[in-house]
Amino acid sequence: MPAQLTIPTGGALDFLSLGALVHRLDPGIIPFRKANECRIHVSGGEFNVAANLADCFGLKTGIATAMVDYPIGDLIAERVRAMGVRPFYKRFSHNGVTGPNMATVFSDRGFGVRPPVVFYNRANEAAAQLKPGDFDWKAIFGEGVRWFHSGGIFAALSPTTPELIVEACQVAREHGTVVSFDLNFREKLWRFQGGIDKAQQTLKRIVEHVDVLVGNEEDLQKGLGIPGPEVESKSKLDPTAFFGMIENVVQQFPNIKIVATTMRHVHSTNRHSWSAVAWLGGKTYQTHTCELDVYDRVGGGDGFSAGLFYGLLTGESDEQAMELGWAHGALLTTYPGDTTMATLEQVRALARGGSARIQR
Repeated sequence: MPAQLTIPTGGALDFLSLGALVHRLDPGIIPFRKANECRIHVSGGEFNVAANLADCFGLKTGIATAMVDYPIGDLIAERVRAMGVRPFYKRFSHNGVTGPNMATVFSDRGFGVRPPVVFYNRANEAAAQLKPGDFDWKAIFGEGVRWFHSGGIFAALSPTTPELIVEACQVAREHGTVVSFDLNFREKLWRFQGGIDKAQQTLKRIVEHVDVLVGNEEDLQKGLGIPGPEVESKSKLDPTAFFGMIENVVQQFPNIKIVATTMRHVHSTNRHSWSAVAWLGGKTYQTHTCELDVYDRVGGGDGFSAGLFYGLLTGESDEQAMELGWAHGALLTTYPGDTTMATLEQVRALARGGSARIQR
């Protein structure tokens, strides 16, 4: 088995995520202060991976999350169905005025020397109210779930969401399910849940149950308190700092079998150098680097995770799984929105070194 993972061979679901669903308002390259229209993208760091694995890679996936019975909830639920993801909803009623709500993420795309700007309205968010006991994990995992995934964004929402993650991880491990976690450290979110000290205390408890960890040097340092060099002092494409921290990661968390992340150097909002690195079962890997012309950078990391997980779930070699993750993440930055519009054929073609020549 690649990377020393023991992945169940069958089940009702290949992949299950636990996290918050959000809707992202996107005015394109226009700053919000001057915008007069927006596109709506359905997203969520944990949901994106499930959606990508279902829509592009054809796997059976699910999402355990909160759903509010009002028009925004209906819009989001329709997109979940459209991506082919099976929902497990804890439902909330909206009071017609203050919620609870499905969270809103505001994110323009920036342009050139002007970076994207992201801010949130997560006031009275339904997902933040999720707590242990809200899902029948024994029934869900009893149907057979090969891989379970959650992330640091969901963990940062409230005091109860990390406890729900731990509860799910414990049942997943009892059923032999692989557990992954994306640290996705967001300082703006943790600021309201006790700051960096609380973040580290919380995330360490979760990572004790994890087989596959996604996160870059900054995530490892700020999210887990792993010592490392000044992040800004290193080239964004130099894997030395990342690999130098792995020994400390696996020493502190011997259950970890894989640590992986993307690497990008941002020349401008629309021009990135793109690579990916991983420590898999004691071996280090780095993909080659390509130059990306970026349309919308949001979701590229989740695109990488989906491709990597697909490769591991389907028995590809570690190297090929990395290339599939790298290729899918790269393609995802060429579409609007946070989730995939790629086909598996396109991902494999890019992973093999395909070009952007017209296909007739």
